[in-house]
Amino acid sequence: MNELITSINDAVWGYVMIFALIGCGLWFTWRTRFVQFRMVGRMIRLLTDSAVSTIEEQVKEKGVEVKRKHISSFQAFAVSVATRVGTGNLAGVASAIAIGGPGAVFWMWVIALIGSATAFVESTLAQLFKRKDKDSFIGGPAYYMQRGLHQRWMAVTFAVLITCQFGLSNNSIQSNTICGAMQEAFGWSPLWVGAIIATVSLFIVFGGIHRIAQVSAVLVPVMAIGYVILALAIIVMNIELIPHVLKIIVLDAFGIHQIAGGGIGVTIMMGVKRGLFSNEAGEGSAPNVAATAAVTHPVKQGLIQALGVFTDTLIVCSCTAFIILISGLYEVPELNGIALTQSALQSEVGSVGPVFIAVAIFLFAFSTIIGNYYYGEANIRFITSNTKVMTAYRICSAGVMVMFGAMASFELVWNIVDFFMAFLTACNLIAIVLLGRYAFFLLEDFQKQIKQGIKDPVFHRSQIPELEHELDCWE
Repeated sequence: MNELITSINDAVWGYVMIFALIGCGLWFTWRTRFVQFRMVGRMIRLLTDSAVSTIEEQVKEKGVEVKRKHISSFQAFAVSVATRVGTGNLAGVASAIAIGGPGAVFWMWVIALIGSATAFVESTLAQLFKRKDKDSFIGGPAYYMQRGLHQRWMAVTFAVLITCQFGLSNNSIQSNTICGAMQEAFGWSPLWVGAIIATVSLFIVFGGIHRIAQVSAVLVPVMAIGYVILALAIIVMNIELIPHVLKIIVLDAFGIHQIAGGGIGVTIMMGVKRGLFSNEAGEGSAPNVAATAAVTHPVKQGLIQALGVFTDTLIVCSCTAFIILISGLYEVPELNGIALTQSALQSEVGSVGPVFIAVAIFLFAFSTIIGNYYYGEANIRFITSNTKVMTAYRICSAGVMVMFGAMASFELVWNIVDFFMAFLTACNLIAIVLLGRYAFFLLEDFQKQIKQGIKDPVFHRSQIPELEHELDCWE
């Protein structure tokens, strides 16, 4: 079974998905006039201007005054980064280098630089087509496929795929990596570690998106900043090696000097696959949480989510890559995944290295588990409102799949994720290419208001007459 999935993944990723991701990224970069580069300052200002606390709105529903809670723009950013910053940054980067060689890092950078434009488009569309829910907003690709393209079958297909990818299979990877790190550092049994993770995860996911947002807003800054500080310290201590590291990354990326891993095809494929797994640009995941934020203009969340791609790949992934390449241990055939990252860090800082990575990966992957769960929840609710189905999903996502990941092999869990990731991404890319014109219009409108001196641009659904009846949240 594992061999069959591997063959399918190699065929799909070797030809179709690489060209689709790069092609769409370049198209969106051109049509938005390089929005991911020229509006970085605006992205940062939007993030710092956002309230961290939950936003309450006093509204009238059926003549009765009620309070509706919305998560802030910063919290939406934190939840999406929580799912991005995880095993892909530590185990995924290590796997890409071990299999594809140092050049895979270059292709991870490329897919992040152009993919951030894709992330901008999909998250802007998610904000545009979001709907009012009981106590928050809800939205994502399934919603813009149905309300923008009027293709219910496509929306349901996406909802099923993202639930299988993030809510189920992706959580098995997080658990697998946590258990591997704990076993490597402390010798703890994967069975017991998996049971503890499942118990805590179930407690949190039954609390809903607000509890997830609160937990992520605390965990994400702490774990990311701590890891980056350690990596920068190692880089500074080995500053004389950085020119050599950059040289082997670039040379290996184009097959000029293959040092480890396979040929240039494998190098590109691993860089793109692990880059996408890490930053999720174009996969259709981040738009689900981007839609929940309370903002005055859809472009605001588009810009913030584009910043999330940079944060994930260009900063956190690069930290892991530099630690591994400085250590030189990527050429050891027996080392892969989280074990390679732990060994590389141990070679630089001593026996505390594996312990630090074990703690970091616990925080990284645990926050990813609860963020992934929400992606599945939002899309199951799109298909059905049956409470029994939702309860069963919660148990499977945070319980069953966490335990499966704890006991399954490294190769099996990654192959399953790659399989669903390919089809999920293809479905979303088709939709955002067809709907991209609305994101381009909204970006122009946002910039026009800024030029007019409006500090806080506002969008009203009447500005897009053909969609006015499809937009619930922009009165």
